[in-house]
Amino acid sequence: MDFQPTEDQEALRTGVRELLAGRFPREALRAAVDAGDTSVAGGPRVAGGPQVVDRALWRELGAAGFFALRLPEAAGGVGLGLPEAVLVFEEAGRVLLPGPLVGTHLAATHLPGPVAAGAAAGDLLVALALPPAPVGHLGAVDAVLALGERGASSVPRVGLFTADGFPAAAIRSADPLTPLHLPHGGAHGGEPLTDVDPAPLRREAALLTAAQQVGSAGRTLAMAVQHAREREQFGRPIGAFQAVKHLCADMLVRVEMARTAVYAAAVSGDGFETAAARLLADDAAARNARDCLQVFGGMGFTWEADVHLHIKRSWVLAAGRGDAERLEEELAAGLLA
Repeated sequence: MDFQPTEDQEALRTGVRELLAGRFPREALRAAVDAGDTSVAGGPRVAGGPQVVDRALWRELGAAGFFALRLPEAAGGVGLGLPEAVLVFEEAGRVLLPGPLVGTHLAATHLPGPVAAGAAAGDLLVALALPPAPVGHLGAVDAVLALGERGASSVPRVGLFTADGFPAAAIRSADPLTPLHLPHGGAHGGEPLTDVDPAPLRREAALLTAAQQVGSAGRTLAMAVQHAREREQFGRPIGAFQAVKHLCADMLVRVEMARTAVYAAAVSGDGFETAAARLLADDAAARNARDCLQVFGGMGFTWEADVHLHIKRSWVLAAGRGDAERLEEELAAGLLA
């Protein structure tokens, strides 16, 4: 079986990369970082949300089919599948695109009625809540899709809440592009979605987030290699030194292992493979960013370098899964079986 992307899939990847390069280049990334979050930990939410979410860009992504990628064409979507969504989210992770990408995509794909239509068009921002994990961008979204586990009565616990009806306290975030809120108390103003099973949505959320992590890991690898070629010490590029070669080689291995696992899980839809892909991708993103920092040396510790942004995003995305132990137990059970 050939797991290489098809010609159409490569064209999709190239198109998304060009779109993001034009609308969210490095200058836009740094401007968003400088704008930062306007809320204060423990304080009230700011009307309109933090400036890091660009609603005009969001609508452009909607028009390009980013959120309606897996909707049937008859329903106004693109008619593609999870493998294509993974390629698109990998490109978003590569440029550290901020915003509730996964929640909005899942809402457009799985929820009924006007919520799905608004999310698909990019007019409605939907945060994803996986209690007890922190919720990203709560101050900027219109709604919250909360996914729980099946209860004792085997009734899926899925709810759609207004942003104001989902009580949470602002907490400090390591990532300046991902403001966080920690859920607390009982949510109100929501609608229980008893016909929606949370299990496949949690799997898809894990896989799409893993794809973002792979994109970040691939980007830090490219940054490290470029710097190793250009930076000279003792009259030669630092990439000629064995220690730097080893760092870059290890980064490449991590990226390829994680990317292969994510692509395979996207094709199979298997929970075991998804758990493995998520753990590999989280590890690759964090460790590659740290090794990239080592290649950059003292320059990598500066605010002007982008390395720290990849490190921080990898930490926040990993913390947002909220179920590391469950994934590890699922993986261990599959291996023992």
